[in-house]
Amino acid sequence: MLIKVGCCGFAVKGGMKAYYARFKLVEVQKTFYKLPRVSTVQKWRSQVPGDFEFTVKCWQAITHPSTSPTWRKAGITVPEDKKDRYGFLRPTEENFEAWEKTAKVCRVLGARICVVQCPPSFRFTDENVENVRAFFGSINRHGLMIAWEPRADWREHLDAVRALCGELDLIYVTDVLRHGPVVVGPVFYTRLHGLAPREFDYRYKYTEEDLKKLAEIITGLEAEGVEEAYVLFNNVHMAEDAQKFLEIISEETS
Repeated sequence: MLIKVGCCGFAVKGGMKAYYARFKLVEVQKTFYKLPRVSTVQKWRSQVPGDFEFTVKCWQAITHPSTSPTWRKAGITVPEDKKDRYGFLRPTEENFEAWEKTAKVCRVLGARICVVQCPPSFRFTDENVENVRAFFGSINRHGLMIAWEPRADWREHLDAVRALCGELDLIYVTDVLRHGPVVVGPVFYTRLHGLAPREFDYRYKYTEEDLKKLAEIITGLEAEGVEEAYVLFNNVHMAEDAQKFLEIISEETS
């Protein structure tokens, strides 16, 4: 099994060039808030080694309603008559157009995977299940794999999540140190947000014991048919934690 390790963002002092020297994988975060120009991502791609891999976090226009604070942070304004046309994976012309723009960035970067993270307000309801089915069942994927991270109460309905992922060929994303792995196919993707009583604890620093437990979980996925495992750290200490995890994996698999 191939284990790929990186960070959610270029989290190394010294910027992108310094990051490329330490890791072979990054999940691009800037694309979530506001899609960069094609010329910008062309430059990113031209600067990396040939074996470097980008995954891309999907533009929030598709997942988050225009009332979300993340829209205001991005400085994007939406006409009043179109505010209910964005977000929540609604099968609208606006969301489909936003997907095409996102997919173009993925293609320029040579990304294999686009990460679609839904907000906590996107709860498990009949309407949202149909949105998932209608949106993912209609888009042109342009050869991309889609890693879907539903949150809120979707974890209480894992049978439905597995069924949707199987039907729509989606990679289910979760934090395996919090919720355990859910394997749907040969590619596995986990995003690690820290450990604490609250759901997201970005200031958390993983202990060696935490990382050894993570290694045990990830290596154990091979027995469940996983061929590639993507492990992305998303906390303040992500670069240090990812580096330590790489060392542990190397020791245990050598």
